[in-house]
Amino acid sequence: MLPTLDMEGAYELTNDSIDAHVTRTSCGNYALGHDTPSQFTVSYVGRSDDDVNFRLKQWVGKKSSYTHFKFSYATSPKVAFEKECKNYHDFGGSEKLDNEKHPERADGTDWKCPVCGL
Repeated sequence: MLPTLDMEGAYELTNDSIDAHVTRTSCGNYALGHDTPSQFTVSYVGRSDDDVNFRLKQWVGKKSSYTHFKFSYATSPKVAFEKECKNYHDFGGSEKLDNEKHPERADGTDWKCPVCGL
């Protein structure tokens, strides 16, 4: 079975597009990559523990290979962390993604990755 991000999109990675689609101030998850008519190619997965709109805007114009994004809201920072871990592992970790390392838990927490226990 193919992995799924379980996110909305893909949308263009521009400030206007982010504002049009990510309308709530909320923790959440995102994936960056590029979109073709047949599929979205995931290159990077991430999260924000407080404002996914703001976090996505930090990527605009940073790396030319990221032209589109997908996102989802999370009910809590812990839920966002756990989904980021799942997406990281589902899409190949640092071997296949541009993520240099495993997602880190928020400071002051003892959260464990639901996939590998890290």
